Amino acid sequence: MRILILLGSGSDVPQIEGTKKILSQFKVPFDVIVASAHRNPKKVAKISATAESKYDLIIAAAGMAAHLPGVVAANTILPVIGVPIETRSLSGFDSLYSIVQMPSGIPVATVAIGGAKNAAILAVQMLSLKYPKLKVALKALKHKMEKGVKI
Repeated sequence: MRILILLGSGSDVPQIEGTKKILSQFKVPFDVIVASAHRNPKKVAKISATAESKYDLIIAAAGMAAHLPGVVAANTILPVIGVPIETRSLSGFDSLYSIVQMPSGIPVATVAIGGAKNAAILAVQMLSLKYPKLKVALKALKHKMEKGVKI
């Protein structure tokens, strides 16, 4: 069990702290790699094409044109979760639209703008289909969230 977190830019690292925290909480190992779909297209294609031998799924975070999740999805059969990074110019809507509007046959599961924590939880939910011990931990998280609501 292992997840690959791909980032389009080193400046995106702080944006995925929530992802790393949640995955660590669930004891899901992960690697973080920075590779731009525009500036390192060959590197991204190679990472994507060979990811199946090391990872169960990929979380790809990108801002602005945000092609990284789609390029990754085009080069692998692994599930890809896209995280739109909030941007100054369009508040992340540019990132969201770039990730969510994928052509038929190249799906990318997409979370909210800045939805790093939800990307991790969705990843754990997907992994729980293969690794049942994660189901128990997910149920505990949901119970904790339920108890945290003040009535």
